Amino acid sequence: MAEVRPFKGVLFNVPQVSKVSGEELLAPPYDIITPEYKDVLYEKSPFNIIRIDFGKELPDDNDHKNKYTRARMYLDTWLREKVLVQSPEPCFYSCEVDYSIDGQSRRLRGFLGLVRLEELGKGTVYPHECTHSKPKKDRLDIMRYCEGNVSPIFSLYNSPQKKTSGILDSVNKAKPYLEATDPDGSVHRLWQICDKTAIAAITAELRDKAIFIADGHHRYETALEYQRQQQAAEGPSDTPRPYDYVLMFLANMSDEGLTILPTHRLVKKVPGNALDLLAADFDIDEVKGCCEISDVIFGKRDVFGFYKGGNVWYKLSYKGQGVDGVEPALKYLDVTVLHELIFSKLLKVEGIAYEMDVDRCLQLVKDQAYQAAFFLNPTQVGDVERVALASLRMPPKSTYFYPKLMTGMVLNIFKNSL
Repeated sequence: MAEVRPFKGVLFNVPQVSKVSGEELLAPPYDIITPEYKDVLYEKSPFNIIRIDFGKELPDDNDHKNKYTRARMYLDTWLREKVLVQSPEPCFYSCEVDYSIDGQSRRLRGFLGLVRLEELGKGTVYPHECTHSKPKKDRLDIMRYCEGNVSPIFSLYNSPQKKTSGILDSVNKAKPYLEATDPDGSVHRLWQICDKTAIAAITAELRDKAIFIADGHHRYETALEYQRQQQAAEGPSDTPRPYDYVLMFLANMSDEGLTILPTHRLVKKVPGNALDLLAADFDIDEVKGCCEISDVIFGKRDVFGFYKGGNVWYKLSYKGQGVDGVEPALKYLDVTVLHELIFSKLLKVEGIAYEMDVDRCLQLVKDQAYQAAFFLNPTQVGDVERVALASLRMPPKSTYFYPKLMTGMVLNIFKNSL
């Protein structure tokens, strides 16, 4: 059973920094911040969370003075000066994001809490896609120096009863503790949930639920590695310790605010006779001019866009039913057809890169940085659940959950967190 529990979160002291807006304090996730935007965040406020989560490297850095030692210095200083404060009692933290996608307004809603660490797929916490590398040293060093989780893992659960969703509805009618607008114009809001009855109800509903990691596989694996190192150093314990938990944002799949965007593929090398190689398995329609690829393939399973230069692109419609030799939970997914059939079996492509922007994909091919681009529809939330419960993983970059959560809403600093 999943163990989800409240904690004494560390938050920006809103009364203390009341003259500073939320967007001056918070930052996007580290892995989507460009060097140029990092400079912008540094200029926003001397208290922007970027200084802790993803600080600058300086020319005279060494083993004793670097961005990690500075991160700990900022954390300690801000706590001492009450820029950051710790909740006196364990709480959950309601978080909602109002955003727009394709001209439609939507609302993502969930809560921040701690989840007991366990090996992925061996209990009630499930991954859904492969990752490219081992836990990142950078994230592990942030955990080591700050002794906590600075940013949450984005996770999902499925509860048609929506008991927690109802609690969040009620809580979110009050004035938020913190509000910030991200660079995309999405509005993020935070509330504290300290009522013991509400906490008990949320804990009870999540107790028998599976938890699916949507965004943050590396951070979860990093938390597991940190736990292993601490347990080796401190020895066994009959009671859980703070590092046995990880900070998560938990959203209900049964709510309607989740959005998954597609990540398209660029390939360095594709056979010159690619269309001939594809013809046996795909109906191929030539599309001329500037017709928007996403509009043509949108919502059509087993349909892909293929562009290799010029003023023509191709709509590929798969004739088959799934990919032979692949597990049932995976075989019918568009990303599986693309990777296992088109890339591996038919074209044997080389040098795969990932890009979300259709126009940028087209331009990179026109500029001959890549030989071809393949476009696909987003993976569905139900596919994520089905693949994860089967203890399988999709190819890398199969999902892009949107919007991204801002860093700095709540920190989980291990000291006195439970």
